Amino acid sequence: MLKHQPIRIVVMLTVIALLTVFLVWNISFYWVLFPVFLWLVLIVVGSFHVRWNYFLPMLHRNAEKVNSIAISFDDGPHPEFTPKVLQLLKQHQAQATFFCIGEKMLDYPDLAQQIIAEGHCIGNHTYSHDRTIGFWTKVKVERDLEKALVAGQVVLGKKMRLFRPAFGVTNPNIAKATQQLQLQTIGWSHRTYDTTKRSKERIVSRLEKRIRAGDIVLLHDTSEKSVAVLEQLLLMIKKKNWKAVTVSQLLDIKAYD
Repeated sequence: MLKHQPIRIVVMLTVIALLTVFLVWNISFYWVLFPVFLWLVLIVVGSFHVRWNYFLPMLHRNAEKVNSIAISFDDGPHPEFTPKVLQLLKQHQAQATFFCIGEKMLDYPDLAQQIIAEGHCIGNHTYSHDRTIGFWTKVKVERDLEKALVAGQVVLGKKMRLFRPAFGVTNPNIAKATQQLQLQTIGWSHRTYDTTKRSKERIVSRLEKRIRAGDIVLLHDTSEKSVAVLEQLLLMIKKKNWKAVTVSQLLDIKAYD
């Protein structure tokens, strides 16, 4: 598995060696730039491809859980759609994990408390969910995550331990902030892309072909389409005789400190 720090060291040593060759044998300077270009490509791809664990370690599935699956929701709570999601989960006796935006938890504390009361789990999904978070300093990221933790303490009376990056974006500053706050970063095995223009039918078909026991599925409790996909996913789980559990149960880790 590719890791940011070892790759950085390899690139630096390669550039130094190629610079030496350039000065001694006068090779094309493009050879010096080539590893730098590749490194930059890796940084961009690694920032968005969370399953690489390029910048920080994440948990994505538990292959040892032969009859369980974890459904997770990002970006809530939402006053219209989170209640529908909770109703479906209750109807199918399923548990799930909600990675909530801190600001929204403060806006809809009753919904956040209902999530916990009905046996589900809540994780940190930043306080602001700002689109520019990938360009923030380590200090600014840390302050945002701390604000989300405070929101959790105020609304739930619990210190959230699980964290999922906003937009799935990671980088060295986000990695340092999560390590400083001792958060456990959670990824996913299947990203449904339910917030894109993909149809419900296409999303469900893709899940049917690829889903496996032990997986973590990423959904959002923010749209009618996501609710419709959830309903089909729950029927799928029932048909396979699996159990829908929280991320902490699937991975055998603590959800709160």
